[in-house]
Amino acid sequence: MENLISLVNKIQRACTALGDHGDTSALPTLWDSLPAIAVVGGQSSGKSSVLESIVGKDFLPRGSGIVTRRPLVLQLHKLDEGREYAEFLHLPRKKFTDFAAVRKEIQDETDRETGRSSKQISSVPIHLSIYSPNVVNLTLIDLPGLTKVAVDGQPESIVQDIENMVRSFIEKPNCIILAISPANQDLATSDAIKISREVDPTGERTLGVLTKIDLMDKGTDAAEILEGKSYRLKFPWVGVVNRSQADINKNVDMIAARRREREYFSTTPEYKHLANRMGSEHLAKMLSKHLETVIKSRIPGIQSLINKTVAELETELSRLGKPIAADAGGKLYTIMEICRLFDQIYKEHLDGVRPGGDKIYNVFDNQLPSALKRLQFDKQLSMENIRKLITEADGYQPHLIAPEQGYRRLIDSSLVTIRGPAEAAVDAVHGLLKDLVHKAINETVELRQYPALRVEVGNAAIESLDRMKDFSRKATLQLVDMESSYLTVDFFRKLPQDVEKGGNPTHSIFDRYNDVYLRRIGTTVLSYVNMVCAGLRNSIPKSIVYCQVREAKKSLLDHFFIELGAMEPKRLSSLLNEDPAVMERRTALAKRLELYKAAQAEIDAVAWSKDILTFFVSESDRKKKKTQLHITESDLHNIVLFRQRSAF
Repeated sequence: MENLISLVNKIQRACTALGDHGDTSALPTLWDSLPAIAVVGGQSSGKSSVLESIVGKDFLPRGSGIVTRRPLVLQLHKLDEGREYAEFLHLPRKKFTDFAAVRKEIQDETDRETGRSSKQISSVPIHLSIYSPNVVNLTLIDLPGLTKVAVDGQPESIVQDIENMVRSFIEKPNCIILAISPANQDLATSDAIKISREVDPTGERTLGVLTKIDLMDKGTDAAEILEGKSYRLKFPWVGVVNRSQADINKNVDMIAARRREREYFSTTPEYKHLANRMGSEHLAKMLSKHLETVIKSRIPGIQSLINKTVAELETELSRLGKPIAADAGGKLYTIMEICRLFDQIYKEHLDGVRPGGDKIYNVFDNQLPSALKRLQFDKQLSMENIRKLITEADGYQPHLIAPEQGYRRLIDSSLVTIRGPAEAAVDAVHGLLKDLVHKAINETVELRQYPALRVEVGNAAIESLDRMKDFSRKATLQLVDMESSYLTVDFFRKLPQDVEKGGNPTHSIFDRYNDVYLRRIGTTVLSYVNMVCAGLRNSIPKSIVYCQVREAKKSLLDHFFIELGAMEPKRLSSLLNEDPAVMERRTALAKRLELYKAAQAEIDAVAWSKDILTFFVSESDRKKKKTQLHITESDLHNIVLFRQRSAF
């Protein structure tokens, strides 16, 4: 099970390297889901001494005031043999064998982040790994000591700032709280116990450590606390005896200090019966075992979280698009591909794959016919206007058979009013085509990545539609003008054959201007105009579709493509200038995805070990089957091979 702590160590190191500190950024955080032991205590509680006793080395900065101003992620790696050394994540490949140098580097790295003179704090952790035959596999997070008063050089908010930082770590459900309290002070006033109780009221995640037991007043002891009688936690209290300040000043060997600690508990009557679970050595082993158990129980949840987050990150990265090419050819290709995607979406709107094209049909099926029906020919075909035009058309010579010129003028004056609905239909379709351009731009995800290109494509498409509209208006109005320039002869040839129906236009010269005669002319002209309207109702949509809709589908961006081919590389680059926020987001997401995929590979490798597979079989299944899961090395090998093949 030692692989489990090593697994979390690796993932935590990757988290720190890639900026996941469990902070409140807009990126998903893996840090918060990883079990960790956070060391909490007030100033002068003996917190640093406990950590050094567990490690067996003097390596932490000491001094007055707030010494720990950044979280220290301390990872202990047990070596079978060899010389002990330390490594910092921010100084890869540099091994520290002098632990006085480790102390100095912690101070220097803290100052680099927070400033040497400001005494400020930072939540960005320092990552320190110690390799030694004298440690157990364990990960601890040393947090700044809780304080009640700011000292010189520190802002008044430092007290609350430290508490907020500590709280942000220990309130996470996967955090194990190691609460350090001095025995020579009233436990009710312990800063560590107070804040631990607030975030973990049931004590499920809190482990209590009692320091300075040897410094209690004569006649008092901590037996009831250590026995869990006066202040009960779910897990037994552990008492430790740290080196005194005199021992530290004399550089008393840590091994000798541990031996003296064991002797103290085994020879002191009040603690003799508890000696087997007291001391820093027992604390280290207990913490290691407890951390393994917690990690083991969290593996399935962590796997599920990682798999889900990987899918989410990949989806968002796909939506944000790939980084642009560096060369001019690559940039031109990128622009052309994005334009092609936009053009395809636009065509889908027109063809009904996406909504919008049906509104164009509505113009032809409803708006145009309604507009034609609303045309009022009363003015053109009023008795006064008919008499006026017929009389003027005769000139000095009255018509003998039929007033042909009068008919033509009446038809012309009526047909010219159809130009209005025809132009309105052209404009209505143009407006709808423009709306679809805006929709297609908004739906082209790749254009969101490049605001300048988005504007250029939109402008180019609208300019193209404007040209098509002008051409369509000209062609459509020509259809109307054609109807007045050449009248349908067959319509009028039929009129003499309809004598009994009152269709004969032949009348005496003397009754050529009577109301009945003029009314018959008006009726004839109206019938002809209605016939022309019925024809234009079909031909106007054909003209508009041919000149506007068809051309928009076929050549919406043709002019823009010609311009692109002649653009200078600098101009191409300007079209692909991304929104800085998008660039930053993509970079951050790519790093976070790298972290999650690395963690996914690490967890998969460990989670399919024999011990974990055995653990995953639920107790209920074991009771039902009344059997134990037995996996041979051959079975494990086959499982690994199967998973490797499945990955491909």
